Amino acid sequence: MASEKKVLVPDIGDFSGVEVIEVLVSEGDRIEVESSLVTLESDKATMEIPSTHAGLVKAVAVKVGDTISEGDLLVVVESEQEEKEEKEGEREPAVETSVEDDNGGDDDFRPPEPAAEELETVQAPAPVAAEPGGESHRRPGDKAQQPPPVAAHPSDVPGGVAHASPSVRAFARELGVDLTRVQGSGRKGRITREDVQNHIRQMIKSGGAAAPAGSLRLPAVPEIDFSQFGEVEEQPLSRIKRISGSHLTACWLNIPHVTQFDEADITGLEAFRQAQKGEAERQEIKLTFMPFLMKACVGALQQMPEFNSSLSPDRETLLYKRYFNIGVAVDTPNGLTVPVIREVDRKSIFTLARELAEVSGRAREGKLAPADLQGGCFSISSLGGIGGTAFTPIVNAPEVAILGVSRSSMQPVWNGNEFTPRLILPLSLSYDHRVIDGAQAARFTVLLSTLLADIRRLLL
Repeated sequence: MASEKKVLVPDIGDFSGVEVIEVLVSEGDRIEVESSLVTLESDKATMEIPSTHAGLVKAVAVKVGDTISEGDLLVVVESEQEEKEEKEGEREPAVETSVEDDNGGDDDFRPPEPAAEELETVQAPAPVAAEPGGESHRRPGDKAQQPPPVAAHPSDVPGGVAHASPSVRAFARELGVDLTRVQGSGRKGRITREDVQNHIRQMIKSGGAAAPAGSLRLPAVPEIDFSQFGEVEEQPLSRIKRISGSHLTACWLNIPHVTQFDEADITGLEAFRQAQKGEAERQEIKLTFMPFLMKACVGALQQMPEFNSSLSPDRETLLYKRYFNIGVAVDTPNGLTVPVIREVDRKSIFTLARELAEVSGRAREGKLAPADLQGGCFSISSLGGIGGTAFTPIVNAPEVAILGVSRSSMQPVWNGNEFTPRLILPLSLSYDHRVIDGAQAARFTVLLSTLLADIRRLLL
């Protein structure tokens, strides 16, 4: 007995309006449970959505370029119920209440458990903006009474209110964006995180400011036809670089940056790491310097909690975090991404090394889930494998500090009697001067250097 099943977008974390960059199935295809249906791309990650049903694809409700959110319809599948189940008297429930976890894949998604009335509603294939002079598209089953058509900006409507989720409102506050000036592309004109980023990009391009009236206006960068000077080649930026660029620009414009430079003697720590490499190899772990650095950073954050905080949306109070999640910048073919390693304070060096290798691999393959990029307290950007002596990393808001690490080098150090060779690691700490002053930053790098010089201090 055949029946039609709707496959909806599962829980993808605190993300909405995620762009479809690839549709992997077509009408008439036969699919299995966990077959990939579409590929989505969020701010800094791509993910594939698996099917929760097997059968024949009757309809595909999305196309490349659509933006979708949790609960939106992806495909309609005609599945055949086993005759054996009918003979055993088993009835297929109208709603699936549980589905096996996708433990075999890289996406770590769990399909949602929608209520019966949600399945009865035919999901729109993609958010569609209101046509000029017409009504906004709505899903069958919605109430007939709809809000008025969305104008170019909510502020153009008397008493207009910007429609956005709490997370998007918080994101806009962090970047100083007036949501009443943002054009919403979501369902019924709802403003998405991407709409805020696009608004900032457009304001910067036009020489305006993304913040409310009264803020600093930036002069426009002149447009130049470079072809008049010689041959040029035009290649589009990857979406990750475009979105990251918008975020980094907003961080740079909104945060008063200062960078504190220092050095750490890691001679003893490197000797200890080398001594542990044999045991790590027996456990099939690549033991790099990064897990030790993460542990030392957590030790410094525990003693100086201002560095493990964020400003409140009104910029009046500090929000201190009692957890220690560290973001580690990873260089990928599509651009820089910063996956987050959680509960670093509770994990061993070997556990951190294993997690770092796994998440870095998924980052380079473009298979990070949204949850992998959320919840960071403090970020580390290491260029030691490439070179350089120092740099000025940009604070990753809403964090208040980021540590840059350059290549270590053997240097002669005077010990009071003679020069001895010591392995010296350059440190570059950028911080939000609204939260941290210069003296605190200097104390932090000195403390961090002390912990790196003798990792046993973390046991005290």
